[in-house]
Amino acid sequence: MGKVKLLLDVIGDLRSLADSLQAVADAVADSEAAETELTTTKEPEKAGKTGKSAAKKDAAKKDAKPTAKQEPEEKPLTLGEVRAVLAEKSRSGHTEEVRELLAKHGADKLSEIDPAEYAALLAEAEVL
Repeated sequence: MGKVKLLLDVIGDLRSLADSLQAVADAVADSEAAETELTTTKEPEKAGKTGKSAAKKDAAKKDAKPTAKQEPEEKPLTLGEVRAVLAEKSRSGHTEEVRELLAKHGADKLSEIDPAEYAALLAEAEVL
């Protein structure tokens, strides 16, 4: 029975690793999408801008835009964000509790849960 338990633990760890890798991939994709959005909405450069002063102004715009965007908007939770939190809880030894939370929300897998329930699920997971 000891070998079976060990194999089940390894499988649980592999699932947690897969969840973490998915969260990283989602975060990178979100980051690239946001970066693309910033570059496409940026004002066209004026003909007179050259040299170091233009670079400083562009850097200042890049720094200013993300902070201005983050404050007024509250983005809905994404699957990747919830997955990252649940994967961390699972790695911390709460795998069974995470599975119970998923079952409580009517699913066997996180991908089966309605995105509207992500906030509630995340709030319950933070208590673990």
